[in-house]
Amino acid sequence: MIKRTSLIAMALLSAGCSAIPSAPSAIESRVLLKSTTSWEGTAYQTYPAGQPELTVMRINIPANTSLKWHQHPMPNAAYVVSGQLRVETREGGKSIMLKPGDVLPEIVDRQHRGVTGDSAVELVVFYAGTPGLPLSQ
Repeated sequence: MIKRTSLIAMALLSAGCSAIPSAPSAIESRVLLKSTTSWEGTAYQTYPAGQPELTVMRINIPANTSLKWHQHPMPNAAYVVSGQLRVETREGGKSIMLKPGDVLPEIVDRQHRGVTGDSAVELVVFYAGTPGLPLSQ
């Protein structure tokens, strides 16, 4: 039995394996966004009054798509998972180009839209509203 165990240990070592598990990695955290203003500089005023309701959505937008002009009645933030998205305001002609890993503090109560390029875009969007309040109008 000892010879068999020794052979197994030698085989594991020669294959570059370790029988001792590695120590767990340290927990890492980093702030992706902390802002008192939307991406174009407008200060956030207040959250909607009432019972808070958080909504998190995963949104996929096809390539070469222009979203309809819309506005949000509450603060929200979008995280770009993949693709590139240009966000533009209807009034004032401001725009910003987003890439994977970017976080956008959205505009509240002003019309804007997103426009994709040659590839699809995947977003995760966090909304801070109240029950019954539409996420977008």
